[in-house]
Amino acid sequence: MNMFNAFVFGIYPYIAASIFLFGSLVRFEREQYTWKADSTQFVERGNLRLGNILFHIGILGLFFGHLVGLLTPVAAWDALGIEHSVKQMVAMVAGGVMGTMCLAGLLILLHRRLASARLSAITKIGDRVLLLWILITLLLGLSTIGVSAGHMDGSMMVRLMTWAQHIVTFRADAARYVADAPLLFRVHLFMGMSLFVIFPFTRLVHVWSGFASLGYLGRAWQLVRSR
Repeated sequence: MNMFNAFVFGIYPYIAASIFLFGSLVRFEREQYTWKADSTQFVERGNLRLGNILFHIGILGLFFGHLVGLLTPVAAWDALGIEHSVKQMVAMVAGGVMGTMCLAGLLILLHRRLASARLSAITKIGDRVLLLWILITLLLGLSTIGVSAGHMDGSMMVRLMTWAQHIVTFRADAARYVADAPLLFRVHLFMGMSLFVIFPFTRLVHVWSGFASLGYLGRAWQLVRSR
């Protein structure tokens, strides 16, 4: 394992997480007027609804799928009697479905934004970089399905799970589990981690507000009395 691999997969995840958390906090404290999704619905409606639905369902499915798939201990799957090959097949199918939905929605939104002169004129450089970054990360992720189909024993999946779990438990040997992983997997991991780096500087911060809005479910009713 060389120093570059040790840095990217052993140290960089913590740098990305720090920028993600502290960058979001600083932006919320200092630039709350920029804490928004910058809706373009009134500028150009087009296929906004269809693209938004496909993109958000797909990307949320991918996020929670990765979260559960990577961070559930291997011992837990073994205790449930779920073989690694079965879990990999489920991950490939679910990831393929959600990834395809997300890709379709993203392409619709990209076409809508770039094909309209009005939308293109108000699209910031940061928005273009973000959309392109998500597109590349998504295409890399979908491409890994073909590579995974070549080794259905689930061994690579277990190594990726072990890497992720060693990262979140602050174990120093995490990087060695992906040291000789296929390049496609490692580039996908890097692009995915880097999304958290650019997160605080883009419209993605509205994701925090989406999760925070769940707090309204437990709030008391607002009482309005007539005068």
